[in-house]
Parts: sequence; C-alpha cells; structure tokens
Amino acid sequence: MSMTSSAFCMKLYLFIYFTFNLGRYLDALLHSYWRQDLEFFMPGFVDTHIHASQYSFSGTALDLPLLDWLNKYTFPVEAKFDDLSFAKDVYTKVVKRTLKNGTTTACYFATIHTDSSLLLADITNTFGQRALVGKVCMDFNIAHQKYKETPRESVEETQRFIDELQNKQYSRVMPIITPRFALACTGSLLTSLGLLAEEQNLHIQSHISESLKETEAVKMLFCGFQNYSDVYDKHRLLTDKTVMAHGCHLSNEELQLFKCRGAAISHCPNSNISLISGVLDVRNVLNHGVKIGLGTDAAAGYSHSMLDAIRRAIDTSKYISMHDSSYKTLSYKEVFRLATLGGSEALGLQNTIGNFEVEKEFDALLISPVSDGPFDVFDSDSNEDVVQKFINLGDDRNIKEVYVAGKKVIPFPRFEV
Repeated sequence: MSMTSSAFCMKLYLFIYFTFNLGRYLDALLHSYWRQDLEFFMPGFVDTHIHASQYSFSGTALDLPLLDWLNKYTFPVEAKFDDLSFAKDVYTKVVKRTLKNGTTTACYFATIHTDSSLLLADITNTFGQRALVGKVCMDFNIAHQKYKETPRESVEETQRFIDELQNKQYSRVMPIITPRFALACTGSLLTSLGLLAEEQNLHIQSHISESLKETEAVKMLFCGFQNYSDVYDKHRLLTDKTVMAHGCHLSNEELQLFKCRGAAISHCPNSNISLISGVLDVRNVLNHGVKIGLGTDAAAGYSHSMLDAIRRAIDTSKYISMHDSSYKTLSYKEVFRLATLGGSEALGLQNTIGNFEVEKEFDALLISPVSDGPFDVFDSDSNEDVVQKFINLGDDRNIKEVYVAGKKVIPFPRFEV
C-alpha cells in the first residue's frame, strides 16, 4: 500500500467505522474531521458481466427483446472488431469509462476475433484495471452467418488467445473461457471448451436463462438434457470457476446444482428489464447458498456504472415484494456487498479483493461529496447518511480517486487523458 499519510489512515478508519458501526461513543471524536473533509474510502466495484465490444451503441437499441436484439444490433457491430483500429477506439473508451465509474475489476466479453480480444487485455493492463477477458466462442449463428467460427477455429483461436495473453505475464489480467451461450454453440464446441477449461484450470463465463424464449429454444436444441444448467454441466462448463450471467428463470433444482458445483451468477438487473427478459429473485439465490455478484451487462444494460447496477438491483427486489407481501426486500448494504465482496467471490478473487481485510490488495475508491455534485450534505446527516446518498444519488463526479492494488489509476496520468 503506497499511501501512508495520516489523512489516508483517518479516511480508512472512517470507512471501517460506518461500515461496521463500531460504537456511537466515537461519533463525537470523528464528527469534526468528517465535516471538514467529507471524504471516505470504499472497496472498488467488481463488474462480473460486461460486453466491452458493445460500448459503441450503449444507450441506444433498447427496443427489442433479447434474441431479436442480438440479431439486429449486436452481431453486426461485433463483426466489425476484426478492424483493430475500430477495436482500439471502442475498448480504450470503455475501459476508461468503467474505471472513472469506480470499476476496479471487470469480467469482459470481447468478440470472436483473437487479435482484438488480446488488444482489450492490453488496454486493461495499460490503464491498470484488474480484468478477466474472454475471446467469445460461437460456431452457430443462423441470423448472421459471417459472424461465427467453425468448432476447430474456435478452439484453436481460443488456445492462441490464452497462450498469448498468459505469455504477456500481466499480473492482474487473465483469460476466461467464453462460450457465448448454448444457442450459439454446438455440443462439439461446448465439449472442447469444457475440456480446455478443465485441463488448464481456467475461469469460465457465459449466459444462462436470460429470457423465456431463449430458455425454451435451448430446451428444443438440447432436448436430451434435463434443463439449461444441465447443458453446461454435462459439458464440464459448470465449475467453481464459472460465472453465468442472468439466471432469471433458473429453477430451484438448477440453483441446487449451482451450489453443488460452486458456480456463480452475475445479476444484471438493468439489462434484465431493458430487454424485457425477466426478473431474478436474488433473495432466493442467496437462500440457496449460490455465489452472486452484480453486472452492468452493457450495452443491453444502458449504464456502465455499478452504482446503477446497485440501484436497479434494489428496485428489482422492491418490485418482487410488491407482488409478495412476505418477501424480504434486499437492503442497500446487502446489494453493496454484491457489488464488491460478492463480485469477488463470484469471480474466485475473494482472497485478493472485495474488502479491506489485511493481506488483500488495495482496490479502493476515494469518495468525495463535491459542491457542484449530484447530492448535498447537511449538518444533520450522519456518516451513514452520506454513504447512502452516494450510493443512491452519486456518480463519477464523486469518485475522486481510484486505486487498483494500491496504485492510483484515477485521475489518469496526464499523457493518457
């Protein structure tokens, strides 16, 4: 940890104080300092599901459900990433945008193009973001025939991606096996990817049960399997290093399988609503003991801010409670945990990041209420009130500094702005 000043120590102490509520007798001691500085540290956000290649059309194209949206908007744009100049522009902008919004760790989908996927890894390393980067694998695409691979190409190029990325020896950027989803992959490709992940002990990411239409299509295409989760499980793709996005329509039986395998879910509430895909009952996932984090899922989710993911997750929970009076709505503290420690658990990084435990790496945000910012602070506000205002009203203007493994990455160095 490079920062050793008394100001840093006090800010860190304040964070621990209001997070764990270490006694009201300290409030008078801290009150004067807090009012003078109004700054505090919190753990960096972990985005467990984001499509870097879709950044160029974020905030648009939200008028169709999932499968139609993929065919009309997503596949044509992703097909452009064989152009390294185009890829560099998009990937540089999305990495900078997410860092400015406090995402210290991101789990990225790239495209089927190996060289531009490697470029994304290079850019995350250059800007200091911790990342898992996946070259997308798909050998079945009726709607966009030019945007797919053969099974052999997909496996060979995935191996090349892994080898070249690992040879770069980036300390905080790693490859992740990335079958797009079951509808875009033949059983042959899924089998090969499962073996590849198993043999090399690699992380895995994909999508599951995002929409009902998708889930029904998987049932028809893979008719010999019990359910959507069984498709991945039988192909050795459901492991304790797997994170699956969405899961809106998973059955309790499937959640039990997730628990048994140690697999995780990335909850993407913005995109779930934006594409009218479904609603994930996070409380039920937690009750089953399944690991779960939050994802922005840009560009199906229209915001790249994990603050938005937190707010949409709370809203979704409240929506469920409107239809079930016995339902226990998620608290902001529970959802904040999903955005930090929960995300680190979902990605298997809980021993390295997620909170400020001793011996973990210092991934952190310095939060500063600003005079021209999105919220105001009053003398009557408690420390926790200020934190809640940031979570519910704050934005990147309040994120004064961002640290990854103790290194300040925001503000950007002048030559990189």
